[in-house]
Amino acid sequence: AVIRSEDKRFYDHHGADWRALASASLGNLFSDSKRGASTITMQLASLLEGTPRSAGRRSIAQKWGQIEAARELERMWTKDQVLEAYLNLVTFRRELQGITAASRGIFDKDPVGLDEAESVVLASLIRSPNAPPETVGQRAVRLAASLYLAVPAEQVRKLAQDRLSRPYAVRRRIDLAPFVARKLLHPGKARAVSTLDAAIQRFAAEALEQAVGGLAGQNVRDGAVLVVENRSGDVLAYVGNSGRLASAVYVDGIRARRQAGSTLKPFLYGLAVEERLLTAASLIEDAAIDLPTARGVYRPENYDKEFRGSVTARSALASSMNIPAVKTLGLVGTDAFVHTLHAFGFTGLAEPDHYGPSLALGSADITLWGLVNAYRTLANGGSRRTMRLLPEEGRGPHRRVLSPQSAFIISDILSDREARSSTFSLENPLATRFWTAVKTGTSKDMRDNWCVGYSDRYTVGVWVGNFSGSPMWDVSGVSGAAPVWFEVMNRLHAGMPSATPLPPPGVVSVTVSREEDGRRSVPRKEWFIAGTEQSEVRSARKQELPRILYPAPDTVIAMDPDIPVDLQRVFFRSTQNAALMLDGAVLTDASWSPVAGRHRLTLLAPDGAVTDQITFEVR
Repeated sequence: AVIRSEDKRFYDHHGADWRALASASLGNLFSDSKRGASTITMQLASLLEGTPRSAGRRSIAQKWGQIEAARELERMWTKDQVLEAYLNLVTFRRELQGITAASRGIFDKDPVGLDEAESVVLASLIRSPNAPPETVGQRAVRLAASLYLAVPAEQVRKLAQDRLSRPYAVRRRIDLAPFVARKLLHPGKARAVSTLDAAIQRFAAEALEQAVGGLAGQNVRDGAVLVVENRSGDVLAYVGNSGRLASAVYVDGIRARRQAGSTLKPFLYGLAVEERLLTAASLIEDAAIDLPTARGVYRPENYDKEFRGSVTARSALASSMNIPAVKTLGLVGTDAFVHTLHAFGFTGLAEPDHYGPSLALGSADITLWGLVNAYRTLANGGSRRTMRLLPEEGRGPHRRVLSPQSAFIISDILSDREARSSTFSLENPLATRFWTAVKTGTSKDMRDNWCVGYSDRYTVGVWVGNFSGSPMWDVSGVSGAAPVWFEVMNRLHAGMPSATPLPPPGVVSVTVSREEDGRRSVPRKEWFIAGTEQSEVRSARKQELPRILYPAPDTVIAMDPDIPVDLQRVFFRSTQNAALMLDGAVLTDASWSPVAGRHRLTLLAPDGAVTDQITFEVR
C-alpha cells in the first residue's frame, strides 16, 4: 500500500523516477495544483538529512541534490533496506514516527497484525499526516481500489474516522521491569542480569493491575509491589506502578515518599519490648485522650471510632489500635523512636520535634523500598542488611537493630489471627493458610494504603493510592493493598510451606491470666523476654485518681465575636463526679461562660485533696 501510494515504480528505478518527474513538471506548467514526484528513496534521503517533508518546495538545485543523494543510497543499499529505513523514519501522524509507532498508537497492535483496511489508512497518512479523518478516509478508499482489495469502502471510511478522530497512545509492550531497566542500564551497558524472577514479576504486575482496576470506582489509580527474598536480599519483583492504569506511568511508586500510616507500629512496640517497658501481655488503656501540642489539642481516634478499654499490647498491635500506640510512644519517647527508625534503614526523616505524638500513627514519609527492608529485618530476627537488584552486588555487613527475642515476639504478634480479629475479624486477606506476619496501614484521609508482611522465606510489600495524593473513597488496608499481598504471597508459597519461627534463646513461654473488675479471663500462653515474664496481669484502672478530661492542658479556646457569649459556654468534664475549682473558686455547675485570659482548673477529691490540675486560655 505504501509503495502504491508513494512510489509505484519503486522496484524499477535507481533512486529517481524520471517518468514521474517529467509528468509532474509538465503538469505543474498547466495547473495551479502543484504535485511532487519524490520517490521513496528521495524522501528517505531528506529524512536522513533531517529535512522534514513539510519544509516547502525545493529549488531546482535542491531537487537535484536530493536526486543525487537518492541515487547514492541505492548504490549502497538494497531496495528492501531502503524501504525498511523509510518505514522506520517517515511520519504518519503528528509525533508518530515510524510504522511501529503508528501501528501501536493508532491501532494498538504491532505492524505484523495490520489488516488490509488498516494498511491503506496508514499508507494514506504519509502524504499529509495531519489531514482530517474524512480526507484520509477518501484517500484510503481510492488506494484500496487501485490495489484491487476486497475491502468495503464504508468500512475504510469508518475505520479512518474512528481511529483518527480520537487521541492516540502507544501502550508499552513486554516491558516487565522498566524501572529496574532504567536503574541498571545506561550508555555502555545495554544488558544486565538482575535478581528479578520473570514469573513472579509478571504475576505481581498482573495482580496489582487487576486490583487497581477493581478499585477504580473508589478513586484508586496507582499502586506498587516489591517482593524480596529474606536471607539473600534478592529483589524478585519490582512493580513500580499499575502499568496502563497508572496516572503517571513514569513515577516509581517503590521509591516515592508517602505517609506510612500504621505500618510503623511494629517498630514502636518492638522498641518498647526491647527496652522492657512493655511485654506482649501488658495492659494499655484504650480510651479517649487529649494531648496538648504546639498546634493545639491532639485527639487520636481508632479507625472504627470505638474504644475497647483495657487491652493487651498484643491485641493493640495486632488490631492496630491507635490510642495504645500513642501511649506507647509516650513511654519510649519520640527521640528514641526516630533513632530506631533510622536504625531500621528509614531515610529522609525529619527531626523528632517535627512529628509529636502523631508519629505513632505513621505521620512520617517513607518509601516502599525502605519499609519492605525494615519488615525483612524483623523476618531476619532483627538483623538488617541491604537489598540488591544485581546478583554480584554486595549486601553489606549485618547490623543488629533489634534483639532476636524482641523481633520474635513482634513477629508472633503480627502472625496472630485471633489477636487481630477485634478489628479485622478472623477471615480476611491477612489470614494465609501458612505462617505469615503482616501489618496494614492507611494514612490520613485515605491517601495511602499499605500491606507489608513476611513468611519464613519472603517479604512482600504493597502500596495502593494515587500519585497525585488525592484521597481514595472508603478503601481500607484490608480492601486495598491486602488482597494483592495475599495473592502474591500465595503464589510464592504455592506447594511450599512456611515454617513457624522457633523461639530464640532468652524467650520464655508463660501461661498468663488476666483479671479485670474482679473477673478473670481465660488463661493463654504468652511469650516474654526472660526476666520480664509474669503469670497474672491486672487492670490498674481502679487505682487511677480522678482526672480532668476536658479541657486538655494548655488548651486555647477562641471565642467567636459573632455568637452571643451565653451560647459559647464551656463544659468541663472529668473521669469522676468530683468537685471542680476554677481560679480558686469552687464551681457549682460544670458549664461555664468563658472569660478572656488564662485560667486554672482544679479537680478535688472528696477529702479536698487535689487529684488533677490544668491551665487553659480563653481568647
